Amino acid sequence: MLDSRATDDGTAIRRRRACNACGKRFTTYERIEGDEQIRVVKRDGRIQSFDRRKVLQGMLTACEKRPVPGDVLEAAANRIQQTILGEGEREVSTRRVGELVMEELRKLDQVAYVRFASVYRQFKDIDEFIAEVGRVIRKDPPA
Repeated sequence: MLDSRATDDGTAIRRRRACNACGKRFTTYERIEGDEQIRVVKRDGRIQSFDRRKVLQGMLTACEKRPVPGDVLEAAANRIQQTILGEGEREVSTRRVGELVMEELRKLDQVAYVRFASVYRQFKDIDEFIAEVGRVIRKDPPA
């Protein structure tokens, strides 16, 4: 093990390691699984457990080929999870999760934000897409 320390927000332990066989380095994050089970209510009424990895994967997809470091996205996913936990509700809608993701992406990268928003909001046509891009350019609040 090369390095082990708490993340900036204190929600995980970050460990840097090196493979003895090939010498490559990698990072792992260890998180405490608490009693706070967050349930996500999907649009069709189904309920699933909150999965921070799904949130992070959606953000990674939106940021593909963008200059946003992985550790910055990890921190954003942590903030989203902490916000949801801080709201004290045991159930959260996918809409709320999506809004939190969009807030974080908007701060990090405008292109990634528009990518995520276009899929999440299911823009019906190019006019809706152009209107959202215009709001980003003018720095207006999201619709």
